[in-house]
Amino acid sequence: MGIEDKIRQMLETAITDKGYILDEVIYEKEDGNNFLRLIIDKKDIITVDDCVIISNLVNPILDSEDPISDKYILDVCSKEKGRD
Repeated sequence: MGIEDKIRQMLETAITDKGYILDEVIYEKEDGNNFLRLIIDKKDIITVDDCVIISNLVNPILDSEDPISDKYILDVCSKEKGRD
């Protein structure tokens, strides 16, 4: 099982219980930094506040379980591109 699958298993229930969908988990290196990207969705439009809610929800779980030994940046975002 890869790190992304492990993190999905760790977080998906908590995210789903809050009414969100964990669409994708991506762990990648970009410009010399490691990023853990959680791409979320829900029935309505995802706002910055939604991303903050999920970030605050998953941070304690990630801190407790400590699935990634390297330093990384948590990035919670949506699949949406925004509105004009």
